[in-house]
Amino acid sequence: MSQLLDKLQAIKEKWEEVGKMIVDPDIIADNSRYAKLSKEYKDLEETVKKYDEYKNVIDNIASSKEILSTETDPEFKEMAEMELKDLEEQKEKLDDEIKFMLIPKDPDDNKNVIMEIRAGTGGDEASIFCGDLFRMYSYFIEKRGWKQEIMYVNEGTSGGYKEVSFQISGDDVYSWMKYESGVHRVQRVPKTESQGRVHTSASTVAVLPEAEEIDFQLNMADVKKDTFRASGAGGQHVNKTESAVRLTHIPTNTVVECQDERSQIKNNEKALKMLRTKLYEAEVVKREQEQAAERKSQVSTGDRSAKIRTYNFPQGRCTDHRIGLTLYNLDNIMNGDITEILEALKLADNMEKLKAGLDNNMV
Repeated sequence: MSQLLDKLQAIKEKWEEVGKMIVDPDIIADNSRYAKLSKEYKDLEETVKKYDEYKNVIDNIASSKEILSTETDPEFKEMAEMELKDLEEQKEKLDDEIKFMLIPKDPDDNKNVIMEIRAGTGGDEASIFCGDLFRMYSYFIEKRGWKQEIMYVNEGTSGGYKEVSFQISGDDVYSWMKYESGVHRVQRVPKTESQGRVHTSASTVAVLPEAEEIDFQLNMADVKKDTFRASGAGGQHVNKTESAVRLTHIPTNTVVECQDERSQIKNNEKALKMLRTKLYEAEVVKREQEQAAERKSQVSTGDRSAKIRTYNFPQGRCTDHRIGLTLYNLDNIMNGDITEILEALKLADNMEKLKAGLDNNMV
C-alpha cells in the first residue's frame, strides 16, 4: 500500500513541478519544449486526479475503522460498517485502475507514424487487397481526426497497390497503430477468378514510429542520392522532370524512394524523413523483440513476418490470431471500423505488461 502511494505522490510532485515550468516565460518562448511539457502535464494530470480520489477513499476507510473501534451505538456502527464496505469496494476498483495507469508507457506511443503496405503472395489479388487495406486505414484515420499524407505509391497492374507508404499525424498515433505490423491475409474469390474459387492472398503492413532528428542522427556523408523521372498517378509533369528521389543509406543498404510531390526538394525532404524513420525502426524493433521475449508476448509489434490477421470474405469474418478475437462484421471493418480490434489488442498488451510488472514488483 505504502509503495503504491509513494509512487503516486512522486507523480503528483512531478506534475506540480511541470505545472510551474509551463508558466515560465522562457519555456513558453520555446515552442517545442513548451509543447512537450504541456503534453506531459496533461498526461500526468489524469493519474494525479486518480491519486487524489484514491487517497480520499483511503482516508475515509481509516475514519470508518476508527469509528467502528470506538462507537457504541449499534445503529451508528451499522451505518459505519455499510460505508466501510462501500469504500473498500471503491478502493479495490481504484487499485486495478491505478495499476493499469502505472504501467510504463512505450516511449514512442505519442509519435506520428509512417505506414507501409506491400502486396505479398497472391499476384494481382494481393495488390487489390493492399489497396483495400489502405482504404480501411484511410477511413479509420479520418474517424480519429488524424491527418494522412501519401509518401510513395507503386500501383498494381489490376488495381490497388504493389506498395504504398503514408504518414499519419495526430495524437498518440503509434499507440494505436503499432499493433497493425505484420502479415494480413485475405480469403475471397478474386475478381480475376473465373471459376469462383476462393483464393488466399496476403499483404504486409509495417508501422514505423516517425523519427525526429533528436531520435536518430543521420550522417549525410553515408547517404547516396539519385534522381529520376516519376511514374504513375500525379499529373502530366511526372514524366517530364527528374523530381523523384531515391536515397540509399550505404552502411545498411537501406533504400527509400519518394515521387509523390512535383518538387524534387519536397520529395527529398519526405525521403529523408522516411530514411531516418527506417533506420530508427531497426532500434525500435530490437527493443520490442527483447521486451516481447522477456514476457512471451502474443501481441508483439516487432515481428513484421508474423501472420496476425485473416479477412475471410465468404464468411464475413475477421480473425486476429494473436488474441483469438473473431468478429463477424467484415464489411464494417473494411470501412475503417477497427477500433474494437485495436482496443482488444491494447488491453491484451497491457495485461501482459501488468503481469510482468507485478512479477517484478514494478507496478
